[in-house]
Amino acid sequence: MSSIFSKIIAGEIPCYKIAENEQFIAFLDIFPVQYGHTLVIPKIEVDKIFDVPDEYLANLLLFAKPIALAIQKAFPCNRVNMITVGLEVPHAHVHLLATNTPYDVDLNKPKLKLSQEELKEVQQKIVQYL
Repeated sequence: MSSIFSKIIAGEIPCYKIAENEQFIAFLDIFPVQYGHTLVIPKIEVDKIFDVPDEYLANLLLFAKPIALAIQKAFPCNRVNMITVGLEVPHAHVHLLATNTPYDVDLNKPKLKLSQEELKEVQQKIVQYL
């Protein structure tokens, strides 16, 4: 059975897309822990990040870098961190998070409750810097 991410890749479920190429898609987490919380996923169906083929794994960093820099411009912070947990969806992915304190990358903290309009604003704020 396809994961929710596979359905997003296939266009069956809408998302707040930040960037896309042949190998990857990046979109906002709709249950963010920080403004600008973005997910980057490979378009191939692989469950665990270190099972992703080497070429994809290397290219994931190159794809994510300009997005991370755009998040940092859109939401001024000390840095943008990339974390991988991968337990909630059986599809390899990384989280890009604007970070000022270690608490900012805690995915268990209360989620921001953003409206569709607020998510669109966050999306536009990041995309303008790409």
